[in-house]
Amino acid sequence: MTNRLSGRTAVVTGGASGIGRATVLRFLQEGARVAIWDVQADRGRALEAECRAQGLPARFFEVNTTDAAAVHEAARLTHEAFGSLDILVNNAGITRDSTLKKMSPEQWDLVIAVNLTGVFHCTHAAYPYMEAGGWGRVLTAASVVGLYGNFGQTNYAATKGGVIAMTKVWAKEFGRKGITANAVAPGFIRTEMTDMLPENVLKTMQEKAPANRLGTVEEVAAAYAFLASDEAAFINGAVLSVDGGLTL
Repeated sequence: MTNRLSGRTAVVTGGASGIGRATVLRFLQEGARVAIWDVQADRGRALEAECRAQGLPARFFEVNTTDAAAVHEAARLTHEAFGSLDILVNNAGITRDSTLKKMSPEQWDLVIAVNLTGVFHCTHAAYPYMEAGGWGRVLTAASVVGLYGNFGQTNYAATKGGVIAMTKVWAKEFGRKGITANAVAPGFIRTEMTDMLPENVLKTMQEKAPANRLGTVEEVAAAYAFLASDEAAFINGAVLSVDGGLTL
């Protein structure tokens, strides 16, 4: 493993499990200091303890990304703890799937609050620290659903299409400050959620991609690690699909 992120401080939202957890571990392996932001306090503290037992510089902060004041305070505490805030991975997200006909206003509002407004809050809070440091990376979890749509996911697709649009705006606004903004669009990734699906459903998902398998959380984390590094300094406003060729 390289040390491409040595000396950098990263925030990973939704960092206590799934792709977020894999990203936390990959960034630590790459030499970064990592703040784990999540609402899952037990999992977050357990991950912090696991990392610290290995001498890795991780801190957990219980943060609800829909709460603007809490997010700004977490950014301040992260900067205070590590001395900088250089990289933000907007990974936190939820689904409340339903066809439009059956979707409730509550299902719509909750997904918008977490997946779209929460991304705004976190980027709004982190940006001033990056601007002051003259360097930064804003990385946001999009989805192939945000590019191509998916049955029964009006709310989720709207948020993922929205973060892609915001990423392109931020790339234009932040670029002159030495800060890049990019998105990663995973396809079917093997997580705790997919492990609960029936085997025939998993098989169908697998067969849709030319790679003929589901992706791993580590593969998505690797994409984030690359985009966070100096090697990706001239990549700005991009949407990197990590989907095994699903959308070809």
